[in-house]
Amino acid sequence: MFGCLVAGRLVQTDAQQITKDKFVFNLPDYESINHVVVFMLGTIPFPERMGGSVYISYPDQSGMPVWQLLGFITNEKPSAIFKISGLKSGEGSQHPFGTMNIPQTPSVAQIGISVELLEQLAQQTPIVNAAVSTADSFTQFTQKMLDNFYNFATSFAVSQTQMTPNPSEVFIPANVILKCRHQHRHRC
Repeated sequence: MFGCLVAGRLVQTDAQQITKDKFVFNLPDYESINHVVVFMLGTIPFPERMGGSVYISYPDQSGMPVWQLLGFITNEKPSAIFKISGLKSGEGSQHPFGTMNIPQTPSVAQIGISVELLEQLAQQTPIVNAAVSTADSFTQFTQKMLDNFYNFATSFAVSQTQMTPNPSEVFIPANVILKCRHQHRHRC
């Protein structure tokens, strides 16, 4: 029903079902994770008027789990990206996972999904730091991507005197790539 994705890792689709309406994914080595994507697989929709609150749990200094609300997913909004780096020092929030005996080791965080009424989801307030990634991070990503592309492409640069004529190859002047990069920076 649900999937969980962390950059550089395999997609997790094997959520551990704790109760009929509570699911948990384990995130080993959570200290190195910046963002997590939680999504519906598309195989089973939420029942009518239901959605899923998304929580993160990580062990505090004494080893006790700290749960924090990240946000929610619904049939209309079946996926979300959450920033989880920097949440480790925050206080826990009210959560539906109670004192269930969910095994947890010190370097493993858990993503919990609680199936709830949409009216309840609308009344919940996610922690501020877990805001869904904004356009600013996308802009930064595209700028870095263009910078990397420019650096990569120019690493193959040769002068016109060094070029060997080859009718089957297309050449793009480096100044065209540079112009594209500058135009993108000025738009953002």
